Formats: sequence, C-alpha cells, structure tokens
Amino acid sequence: MVTLCGIAGYSLSDSSRVDPTLATQILMAAISERGSDAAGYCYRGPDVALAVHKQRSGASRLLDSIRVPAKARQALVHVRDYTKGHPSLEANNHPIRHGSVVGIHNGIIKNDEEIFAEYGFERAAPRMTVDSEAIFALMELERSSPKALDKLYGSMATAWMDEREPEVLYLARGMGRPLWVGEGRKELFFASTKAALELVESYAGVSLVSREVSEGTFLTVSGGQISGTDSFRPDMEFSETPLPAVRAPEEHRSCLALLASLAAPAAARAAAR
Repeated sequence: MVTLCGIAGYSLSDSSRVDPTLATQILMAAISERGSDAAGYCYRGPDVALAVHKQRSGASRLLDSIRVPAKARQALVHVRDYTKGHPSLEANNHPIRHGSVVGIHNGIIKNDEEIFAEYGFERAAPRMTVDSEAIFALMELERSSPKALDKLYGSMATAWMDEREPEVLYLARGMGRPLWVGEGRKELFFASTKAALELVESYAGVSLVSREVSEGTFLTVSGGQISGTDSFRPDMEFSETPLPAVRAPEEHRSCLALLASLAAPAAARAAAR
C-alpha cells in the first residue's frame, strides 16, 4: 500500500505580522488533497507551551476549529493517508510525540521495528505502531543530529520540534517525497508542494522566495530564517510505486471554499490597520 501524506508549517520572527491562526488554516487547506484519514497541527512560542491538536478526519472537518495563539511563532501541520499504524488510535496520527520531540512525516520508514529493537526504544503510547515514530525517537536520543537519519530506510520528508530547544524548528528531506520552503523577510514557510506556498502568498499577504529542498538535506530554522544547513545520506536503494498527485480532491475543494470565508475577516482587519 502506497500513501501520500502532506506536511507543512512555519517559523515566524518576533516582528512578523502574519496571523498564526490564519497561516495554519491556509497550510491545512493547501495540503488537504494529500490525505483524509486524519489531520492535525501543533504550535508553540516564547510564552506558548507546545500544544498538539489532531483528529481522525479530513482537513475540512478541522479547518474552522483551528485556533493558534497570537504569540505562537512555530507550527507543524499534517494530513494523513496512512499505511502502518491505524488512525483509530490517536497516538498513530500526526503530529507524533516521542519524549521531548513532536514531529510530522510524509513517507514510509521500513526499518522502524529494527530501530526500536536496536536502541531499546519504547513506544510513546500503548498499541502504537506508526513507523514515523522511529524518526522522532532517534532525534530525541541524538539531539537532532542529521547523521542519525542515515539509519533510516524508506522515503521521507519530515519536520519536528524539540522542547529542549524552544526556538528551533528542524526540516529534513530524505528520498522519494517532496519538500518546499518559502522564505520571506520575517517568516519561513514549508510544505509538500509549491502550490501550498503560493496559497500562503495569496492569503497571508507575504512574498516568498520558494525552492525545492534537495534529497539528503537537513535544515535548522529559527526566527523565521534558515540558521543552519547540513546533509545526511538517505538509502537511495529504496523504491516504491509512483504516487498519484492527489489523494483527496473532495477535501481540497471543500477546504479552499471554507478558507475563502475564514480568511475574509482577517483580510478586513489587516486592511483596517
């Protein structure tokens, strides 16, 4: 079974005027076509504790209930088209917590059970089986070392936060799954598609310079800017069936219509400033 999840998120500088709630809604709507088994998001800021919200549904049933504090500076967004780890168990859905690390993943990790056995990791929750947890277990143990990602076998585009590093967001692209970043003057957005970043430009009132992240790239992001770039060696022998461009077109249509109505009040407030 081949799946196509969607990931997205942002890092905002302290002086960014982007509305965190609207930014999260835009990204959720933008990636909604990539899965409908579950949807979720998380956020944090200097005076905002890391909070995770997720549910077993498509993005359209979560979009208008998204609320992110104005002081939040980082967020991760995910829609799921699952393989391993049934979505009926909330812990299997993204964002996934393992210890101090909370992250999202698009792809499939084939050697997750071997990773857990080799390091003696315990699952974060009873009956949890999602393969993505292996990424975040390694990142917690190795303090987000890019070289630790060499141990993973599969496809991957991923992002995570570590509560021990409150101002840092990490991004990594292995093989087989897309990852785009859009850099503005005071903010950085990332998503599975370039079109998602273009939607951010349309609704959030920012101008972004967008580029696709190369395979084997590890990015450290802080204060709305890339603060470090490193590399790792994904196993390029892994292969999977080519994926369709869209998994949940009905979700995308519903979310874009809903986003237009949700964004109107924010646009009016911005125009009044």
